[in-house]
Amino acid sequence: MPRPACTLATGMFATALLLTTASADEGPYAPPPNYYNSVTGTGEVLREQLRAAMSAGHIQRQYGEFRFAAAITDADPDVPGNILLIFNRASVPATWDQGGTWNREHVWPQSRQPGTANNNTRGNLGDHHALRPINPSINSSRGNKPFGFAETTGQFGSLGSYWFPGDDDKGDAARALFYSDVRWGAELGLSLVNTFPVGFQMGELASMIAWHYLDPPDEFEIRRNHAVFSPAMNPLYFTNNRNAFVDLPEVVWSLYVDQANDSTLFVGDAPEADGSSSVSVTLNTLTGTALGQIPVTLNKSGQAGTYYRVTTTSGVESSITGRHNAFPIGDTDTTRTLLLTPAPGATDQSGLFAEQVIISNLDLTTQAGPGMGANDADDTILVELAVYDPAVASFDQNETLDELLLDLGPIEPGSGDAVTAFDFFNIAPGPTAAPMDIELITATGDTGALSVAFDPVAALPAGTGETFFATLSDAEIGEFEAVYTFRAFNDRALFTQPGEGTDLILRLSGAVASACIPDFAEPFGVLNFFDVAAFLALYAKEDPRADINGDGVFNFFDVSEYMALYNAGCP
Repeated sequence: MPRPACTLATGMFATALLLTTASADEGPYAPPPNYYNSVTGTGEVLREQLRAAMSAGHIQRQYGEFRFAAAITDADPDVPGNILLIFNRASVPATWDQGGTWNREHVWPQSRQPGTANNNTRGNLGDHHALRPINPSINSSRGNKPFGFAETTGQFGSLGSYWFPGDDDKGDAARALFYSDVRWGAELGLSLVNTFPVGFQMGELASMIAWHYLDPPDEFEIRRNHAVFSPAMNPLYFTNNRNAFVDLPEVVWSLYVDQANDSTLFVGDAPEADGSSSVSVTLNTLTGTALGQIPVTLNKSGQAGTYYRVTTTSGVESSITGRHNAFPIGDTDTTRTLLLTPAPGATDQSGLFAEQVIISNLDLTTQAGPGMGANDADDTILVELAVYDPAVASFDQNETLDELLLDLGPIEPGSGDAVTAFDFFNIAPGPTAAPMDIELITATGDTGALSVAFDPVAALPAGTGETFFATLSDAEIGEFEAVYTFRAFNDRALFTQPGEGTDLILRLSGAVASACIPDFAEPFGVLNFFDVAAFLALYAKEDPRADINGDGVFNFFDVSEYMALYNAGCP
């Protein structure tokens, strides 16, 4: 149902606000509501809880089944029938062709696990969370190299004895290793280390942790996790278990680093002692549009990386939302810009509405102290969503008129300029209408003779107008026309996106002509060709009567002025 508008006063929005319903939707690929209910601890307790959650009901699939499951789990969202390969993100046909186009990559290398993979193999060697489709030559190049060098950026490739997954997949690779470590580590003897791995070890752990915060789960990885799990999406090969490090990326610090994450998130100048902060902003927009946006900066202090959730009330949207958002480890890259915009339907009616954006630090640890990690209280952006009816520009105060014709003549030369007033009005009805700006866009035609005295209009309130003047100069004889095009906008100081604007066209005309000119030929009182012939005869003799402009000199200017007067029809 539509939201009730608040009371308005004296043409401005009053301060009474309506708070709309909050939304905590995590999207179509979220885990079932109860899937992680038992995950409540930290450290080694957390490890066991995660292992239990990822093991419960797990249907172990075979290595061979991934030849066909990949068409679902790794589907290219933009090319039906294709899949995306790991490391190079190439899009190739999903159909299995005996490994010619793509083959199966063990993110935790096969030779660093117990056993050997065949099409019937289960366990981590056949786990679809731990397998990815890959280009065969890239698979060969990677071999069994561990991942490493946290500071590396750019494309995938070998770094000596290590392998860099590339910026697009370094977080994905880390979370696949975290999954194998926790889901299968105790059972198969797998472990993550910071030294060069031997036996069933894999690493390096420090790089995996860094990449986890540098490359949060994207839409592809989030969807993939759900597709591996879901009987609805993947009815033949679903596993009924999930990678918790995609669903709950915040568990990594407590599990692999320590219990003293020192991150504090805040908006505004500085947080309170408990880490909470708030800032108030006004988002101005127009009814029936999605126009308008306002940026708000989110800051992180502390050296630890952290994940955070952004939730909004129903009338506002944020460019950053959900729980898959991260700040990296260290004291650089410590700000994020949230662009806030009206939500669909929020501008259906005018009024002032109270909205909120809540930022939650998702870290689990408590030992860093007040206001840090799990002790970091939520941060709030209070959004006043001001929805205005658009301004309506017109030359008339009673109805819409976007083109006006003004005739300022005829006048006599030297008799004084002709001046005529015209008005711009903002005729938008009601107290919630937007103020209006007007500027001159173009002026064409005889703009020397026909001019407009105009200063740009700023924030013209609804129901009011402003007067300007058009002038016809008496300095030059002739007939003149000019067109002045103005453009009216919703108040550009009030709206970051005021709309395209409305053109208002002022057409001016006028003539400057003598009341009479010498009537040289009979019959007198009739101006015709014989008068022109008589004038030219007098001009040839330099007769004083032919000195039309009275400057004592007989030249082209006398002829020109006489003909202009003649053409103006002055008898």
